[in-house]
Amino acid sequence: MRRLGTSTADGERGAVSVLVAILMVALLGFAALAVDAGMLYAERSQLRNGADAAALAIAQKCAKNINDADCSTTSTLARTLANGNAGDGASNVADLVLDKAAGTVQVTTGAQEAGEAPNRVSLFFARALGINDATVTAGATVQWGRPVAGPTAFPIAFSICQVKFHVDGGLQLLVSHGSKTEASCNYGPSGAVVPGGFGWLNRPSGTCAGIVNATGWAPSDPGNSYPGVCDDQLRAWAADITAGKDVTVLLPIFDQVAGTGSSTTYKLMSFAAFRVKGWSFNGNKFPITFNNKPPAVDAALTCDGSCTGVIGSFIRYVSLDSAYTLGTPEDFGAGIIRLTQ
Repeated sequence: MRRLGTSTADGERGAVSVLVAILMVALLGFAALAVDAGMLYAERSQLRNGADAAALAIAQKCAKNINDADCSTTSTLARTLANGNAGDGASNVADLVLDKAAGTVQVTTGAQEAGEAPNRVSLFFARALGINDATVTAGATVQWGRPVAGPTAFPIAFSICQVKFHVDGGLQLLVSHGSKTEASCNYGPSGAVVPGGFGWLNRPSGTCAGIVNATGWAPSDPGNSYPGVCDDQLRAWAADITAGKDVTVLLPIFDQVAGTGSSTTYKLMSFAAFRVKGWSFNGNKFPITFNNKPPAVDAALTCDGSCTGVIGSFIRYVSLDSAYTLGTPEDFGAGIIRLTQ
């Protein structure tokens, strides 16, 4: 004799089993999204850091010396930095494109599991859905070049004939007024490039410096008068130098002069990286004079009395400063690098 309700219960159990099986697929799908997707995101973040570091480092090498061994597509620097930013210390440089003429480097990094194909990451829960692995890569593009337009650190420009450019060379005196100007510059008796022109650049009222374009003509502030609004800037430089810190500025360099007096203009050609040691600006009181004579500097570099100038050395210098417009890579020691992608 059959008990009533048995077939009904068996049918319900069968239906529940089918429903559970369907829900398990959905649960595994959600697990794949939560766990595997999270793992892929973390992997891509590490690869992005590695690509950024590699591209920035190669651009720095190229900006300092275009013939540097690490300024090449065969550089081991990219792989070293990519691996250093990977959680497991292993990654793959999937692609490295270097355009020295344009001043760009593009690095693409990919995942690398031991014994597995490059750029692939093994998945866990997604295997239940038939997806065993996924491609994970990240890229970065960095541009480098010489600064051609941007803020001046101080409102003064110097003639190219005074620039004895030696990379990380010794101290030299750049003179804008006085008897110590370079003989090759053919400055006048007062040490001015032209009558009334002493290298001072026109600037917005109330500011120490302004924005200049190193590929155009810059109006001057005639005469040899020091702008008192720059006192705070000089005090800050003096404090850093006294504390043993490097003070590197980008000085505008000109190669042509037109006009005289208030109509003087300078044809700027580039910015040059200059590490400042001291200065003298027509006076004998701090802060307009600093480290301008012995024992701070050698006697040959003394700048006092009628001398107006800056003491320091030209160096190779690369900056991440975003305030400058970039030109072609050739430069006077100053380079800017910028992460563009």
